[in-house]
Amino acid sequence: MSFDLETGASIPSSEWSLPYPVASQPVVNTAPLIETAPAAIYDKLILPGDFPDPTITKIGDTYWASATSAEWGPIFPLLKSTNLVDWEVVSYVFPDKLPEWADSNFWAPEISHENGKTYICYTARKKGKRGQLCVAVASADDPAGPYTDHGPLVGQRMGSIDGFPLRDENGALYMVWKEDGNAFRKDTPIWAQRMNESRTALLGKKVELFRNDTPWEGCLVEGSAIVRQGEYFYMFYAGNGCCGKCCTYATGVARSKKLLGPWEKCPQNPILKKNKTWKCPGHGTVTEYDGRWFLLHHAYYTDSHEFVGRQGLLSEFTWNAEGWPEFVNNSPQAEPLRDLRVLNVDDNFPGNRLSAAWQWPVNEQPTVGVSDGQLLLTARPAGLGALVAQRTFTATYKAATTLDYGALAPNTYAGLAAIGDPHNALALVAGNGHLQLWHMQGNKHLTLTEVKLENCKMLSLRLEAWGGSRFRFAFSTDGGTAWQPVVLDSFALNGTYLPPWDRGVRVGLLAQGPETATVAFDNFALRNCR
Repeated sequence: MSFDLETGASIPSSEWSLPYPVASQPVVNTAPLIETAPAAIYDKLILPGDFPDPTITKIGDTYWASATSAEWGPIFPLLKSTNLVDWEVVSYVFPDKLPEWADSNFWAPEISHENGKTYICYTARKKGKRGQLCVAVASADDPAGPYTDHGPLVGQRMGSIDGFPLRDENGALYMVWKEDGNAFRKDTPIWAQRMNESRTALLGKKVELFRNDTPWEGCLVEGSAIVRQGEYFYMFYAGNGCCGKCCTYATGVARSKKLLGPWEKCPQNPILKKNKTWKCPGHGTVTEYDGRWFLLHHAYYTDSHEFVGRQGLLSEFTWNAEGWPEFVNNSPQAEPLRDLRVLNVDDNFPGNRLSAAWQWPVNEQPTVGVSDGQLLLTARPAGLGALVAQRTFTATYKAATTLDYGALAPNTYAGLAAIGDPHNALALVAGNGHLQLWHMQGNKHLTLTEVKLENCKMLSLRLEAWGGSRFRFAFSTDGGTAWQPVVLDSFALNGTYLPPWDRGVRVGLLAQGPETATVAFDNFALRNCR
């Protein structure tokens, strides 16, 4: 049995579960495509939640996609689809451990396939004092993995990001990337350089293709994705500020008959820009379906913005008489999801492993197991402790969990949290006979209030969010039939500070305490609201 977040009443597990197994939970399951292909509408939100910098390629009859994972593990989700609309998380490029050379900023994977091998070109920050951003490559015999990492190809002093591999007009293999000059208030050249066939080293000298030199591009150009159409190479790229509340991102295109130039920028740039529904569309990859052309890119939904993060949209374009790509009204046509129930999360922890939807801080992989319908999370003594979390999909939602409070070890705290990152969170935790409301900002911990708990075996915790930034917490000691609010002077807590500039808020479970302690959680639920 589990509890209803709305009424507090117990409900049977059959009504608590999604219509598909949690262990293979699709990102979204929308209505089937219309049979008449020309009438089908493909402009959709297909990767809801925080999926920045999406990439896509077709292998056989299946489309494969990935996206930035930033500071959340596992690193680089691998998703597949046969119709561009319904996607399933299959595995991860680096599911269990980081590449040996890198420790953070896992950005902008680019997936490609050639001669029976699948390649992931990606960005990460090198370990060490200098820690520059580098472009690296991993490969696999199966697109689902396992992947072998080949290490960094290029890491300039100001940083190298957003690699894209392709062959030039003569069949020579190249790597195209951006020099991250904007981090030093410099221009951002887009470079190309020959690469060996094993994709383990660059050859010869790099050549600049172009840089940010028009007003709309602002401080940068980045996120190159190149496709050949007719006699031209077309580079779709992003310009200006990518992330956060004040983002100014948009998408442009340039073309050239030869990979090394000269490149001509489209007079109508930016060809994809914000509208009332979607803000800051950019950084995507081109694909085809049934003779139609699409860009899979990210954008912020204006009603949830940075609190949910940059979501993956499919936007169709056509080629105009001048040979340039055109989007309808120069903006994303995707509608917000109407039925948010398809994004509700219900996990009663079946089987013997976590579902693919769970994440953790990339440098703090927890010790976690699943057994007898419980998630078993080994505690950590520092900060928030051990964390597992899931993406949020809307700005207004409810989440809840039930934990085995009766078995909680001394000096161990277990709870439910809204998490920006391990240094910024709001959490309701139980331990040592009390409930505490924790406020973590910039790694500074403050206990806002404490409530004495009566003896109980199972304890239910709930959080509610409005507009992405206002939070209330409640608890139940009787299995969820009656919720008691954790009362503060203010109606709700301000969580505006939670999301980092490049990530959405997660909701998760935590266990803080001695490493000999294990916390058992019975369930986790997330309900999306408008």
